[in-house]
Amino acid sequence: MAVRVQRDDFDIGAELATLSDGDTGIGGVCSFTGLVRDLHPQAGEGPGTVRALTLEHYPGMTERQLEAIEAEARERWPLSACLIIHRYGRMEPGERIVLVACASAHREAAFDACRFIMDWLKTKAPFWKLEETGDAGQRWVDARHSDQNAADRWSDR
Repeated sequence: MAVRVQRDDFDIGAELATLSDGDTGIGGVCSFTGLVRDLHPQAGEGPGTVRALTLEHYPGMTERQLEAIEAEARERWPLSACLIIHRYGRMEPGERIVLVACASAHREAAFDACRFIMDWLKTKAPFWKLEETGDAGQRWVDARHSDQNAADRWSDR
């Protein structure tokens, strides 16, 4: 039941402990942590190509969209708790960029909801990504068809 868009890094262990603290009805917590990569596979580039990633967003609008995604997940699965933390600003390879955690009495709901939220974040969250590279200087990252295909599987469920 929490959505945060923030510049600062987060502590995964502390966030997960807080998520389930005191709720003995939770049978499992599924989480996903996204990291900044140093490569751009779509551009055919290997490790070391991307030196930094800057995420921009519209404050207020982004939080509302993430809250809508979380609400959709809560309508689809019986979640006891849910957390979405998404960072913005300049980050270097290896830094944490996003954390999604879903807690439920049963693991299947937690797994499915976590995957659903990540798929929808990739396609519906209003973030703009600017990569810094050695050769190309800077470039905006386009949406990927594979992300849309992953999100589409939830449309008929």
